[in-house]
Amino acid sequence: MTDKIDSSLQKAQTECMRTGLRLTDKRSKVLKTLLQAGKPLSAYDIADQFKVSFSESLSAMSAYRMLDFLMQAGLVHKLETSNQYLACSHISCEHKHELPQFLICDQCHTVQEIGLGTHLLKELKDSIENTGFTLSSQQLELHGICAKCRADLSPQ
Repeated sequence: MTDKIDSSLQKAQTECMRTGLRLTDKRSKVLKTLLQAGKPLSAYDIADQFKVSFSESLSAMSAYRMLDFLMQAGLVHKLETSNQYLACSHISCEHKHELPQFLICDQCHTVQEIGLGTHLLKELKDSIENTGFTLSSQQLELHGICAKCRADLSPQ
C-alpha cells in the first residue's frame, strides 16, 4: 500500500510540475491523507487526520483551499452529495482518464471510481439537453450495494 501511495504522490508531483502547478508540502500531505484514508473524507476529517499524521495544525478553511487546488489539478474528486473528497484512483495510471463517476455503497460507504465512455456521456447529455435542461455537471454519483456487502447479506 505504501508503494502505491508513494507512486501516486510522485506522479502527482511530476504532473503538477509538467502543468506549471506547485504541489507544496502541505498540499502533498493533504493528498497523502486522502490516499491513506482510502475512503472519502470531509475537510474537517482531513484537518483532524492531518494533525494526527503530521503533528501540524491545519484549519478546515486551509483544507478547503488545498482541496480546491488538488481538484483543479485532477488529483482529487469531490462527492457533491456528501461534501466529501477522495483521491483520484487513477493518479498513477498512464492511460487517458475518462470523466469519473462514482459507485457509492449505502451499506459500507465505500466509493468506487469508474470512467464512463465519452459516447455514453454524450448520449446522456444529448438526451438531457433535448428536454431543454442544461447540465452544470456531468458527474454521476450512483448509490447501491457493493458486491462485498451483497455477499455478506446473502444467506450462507
